[in-house]
Amino acid sequence: MTNRTRVFALSIALSALAFPAAAADAPKLLGAFKDWSAYAVGTGSSQVCYAIAKPKSSDPKKAKRDPIYFMISDWPARKAKGEAQVVPGYPYKDGSTVTAQVGSDKFTFFTKNDGDDGSAWVEKPADEQRLIDAMRGGAQVIVTGISRRGTLTKDTYSLSGISAALDRIHQECKL
Repeated sequence: MTNRTRVFALSIALSALAFPAAAADAPKLLGAFKDWSAYAVGTGSSQVCYAIAKPKSSDPKKAKRDPIYFMISDWPARKAKGEAQVVPGYPYKDGSTVTAQVGSDKFTFFTKNDGDDGSAWVEKPADEQRLIDAMRGGAQVIVTGISRRGTLTKDTYSLSGISAALDRIHQECKL
């Protein structure tokens, strides 16, 4: 997926979450599965399904951040299944990377800012399925990144319900 496509996808997903009435096609809740929720937005070739969670804890606690999410998306039109994305609630330091750790497994994400919004995606496409498998078998994922201001952040997400949420989005998007 190109950076432009990823930023566009983030914009659609976050707009739909934050402003459902303004979205051309408001997201449909497919189900809440413990700490994860599953949604679908769009129809036909524009359909996207995603599982999303908010962190259980974030450090530093006093850092001012917009909503923070870990999202995994399916894009049927591109036959893309299980694309992981981190939305940190701030712009990343230019050129920085993000680390997601599940148990002893670590995964590197590249970062991309769009104005004051940052996002991160798995650096090596071959690692995406390995990350998803680790998340399905893990208890938590810890995401570490550096803001444009140099603040080191650490967000801890529960993985309780991740398997059911992923199964549901794969079913809905037929991937």
